Amino acid sequence: MATAQLVVDPAFRVGTVDRRLGGSFVEHLGRCVYGGIWDPDDPAADSNGFRSDVLGLVREVQVPVVRYPGGNFVSGYRFEDGIGPPESRPSRPDLAWHSVEPNRFGTDEALGWCAAAGTEAMLAVNLGTRGAGAAADLVEYTNHPGGTYWSDRRAANGHPEPYGVKLWCLGNEMDGPWQIGHRPAADYARDALQAARAMRAIDGTIELVACGSSNSAMPSFPAWEATVLETCYDDVDYISLHSYYGRPSSRGELLAAALDMDRFIETVVATCDHVGARRRSTKRIGLSFDEWNVWHRDAEPDHEPWRQAPPMLENRYDHDDAVVVGTLVNSLIRHADRVKVACLAQLVNVIAPIVAEPGRPAWRQSIFWPYRELIRAARSDSLLVALTTPEHDVAGVGSVPVLDAAATVSEDGDELRLLIANRSPDHSVPTTLDLRAWPGYALVSHEQLADSTSRPAGAPGWPPPVAVPLPAERAGRVDVSIPRLSWNTLVARRSH
Repeated sequence: MATAQLVVDPAFRVGTVDRRLGGSFVEHLGRCVYGGIWDPDDPAADSNGFRSDVLGLVREVQVPVVRYPGGNFVSGYRFEDGIGPPESRPSRPDLAWHSVEPNRFGTDEALGWCAAAGTEAMLAVNLGTRGAGAAADLVEYTNHPGGTYWSDRRAANGHPEPYGVKLWCLGNEMDGPWQIGHRPAADYARDALQAARAMRAIDGTIELVACGSSNSAMPSFPAWEATVLETCYDDVDYISLHSYYGRPSSRGELLAAALDMDRFIETVVATCDHVGARRRSTKRIGLSFDEWNVWHRDAEPDHEPWRQAPPMLENRYDHDDAVVVGTLVNSLIRHADRVKVACLAQLVNVIAPIVAEPGRPAWRQSIFWPYRELIRAARSDSLLVALTTPEHDVAGVGSVPVLDAAATVSEDGDELRLLIANRSPDHSVPTTLDLRAWPGYALVSHEQLADSTSRPAGAPGWPPPVAVPLPAERAGRVDVSIPRLSWNTLVARRSH
């Protein structure tokens, strides 16, 4: 295969990688909450019922923000059901996932778990069956200092100090006909505007995310974004994007998923800026890619309805999936100037990097490792990557670059990281890294997830990337072979 070349220059920076780009998602779905992050009967449970082994893995990678409680679940959720004495909380049918919600884990438990995990909460309000009043009540419960009905309820429930939740979602996937309370864009925009203003009347410091399209194939995309922003532009900070990739796509289509993510992001950016220009506004709307992952829908067994926390969406990931997630990580980093929040969906058990089974230590799936690299990129600067790479044809997609790459430089300027994936199932790619713009830097590590070291999907404890020998440098250039179907992290550091 032809040689590839990658060039980066410290002068050409895309933007700072917001720490919240490496966020995740916890929904009341399947075993994500019950049996995932919270399981009082498990040997690993702490005094709060939190699984300490799951907490350990979340702390290990330092997940910066966790979206909660949904997802489709939130569009039928009454937050009042999940506060107060657990024994007095009602069980409700969850209409989104046809399960029974016992409400033993609610807002206070979720925010307590976030504190224990060292992460920030991103709360979603119900704009499916409820509206501005209930949304403002929840902000009052979490953020008001005291002396009002809901803040005093919080204090009576054992939490006198406000939580200070800053990041809020105005509903979830309201463009989708599957969503409880789905409505046309103009109707959602009006409701989101009313909720935004009511919520900010309680706490003017919060940040708000309006619902964008559920994926780039929605027939209303991108007109939905344009309609919503024409109404809400001055009252929201971000608009959301959601996208999942997986079978029944062909292997080649799945490995090319980041091309769709790139187009999705760039179309939403263009739509935001078009609306801003029409309004003659100097404000720039940010993007919150608050659901993304590989999701193999054909792997889902049927579950018996109206049970509590039935196993659902428990995909077991293989090496291909790790490479795909690596390319999606690269796409988010490449667009760090506008994508400021992103949440890998979900965190535990449900299409997740972490698996928690009863009575066994929690373990990492293959996708855990490229996700970790996204979190490590926090507060660095994303660099413009000039990549010349061979291409191959993929049915249904067209010509696809074999290599995919992103690059970051640390806040202090001392560390350059190159993230490179090879999509080809068949061919290694000889690659020249042009580092002539980085005098005084030397390559210090090359870690690799390669097909030759992979294991069957679902094998507990997917091994981390392995260190490979460093190539020699010659006059600011490094020649390295990027193996077939691999995910690579190369680090260069400046000597002092």
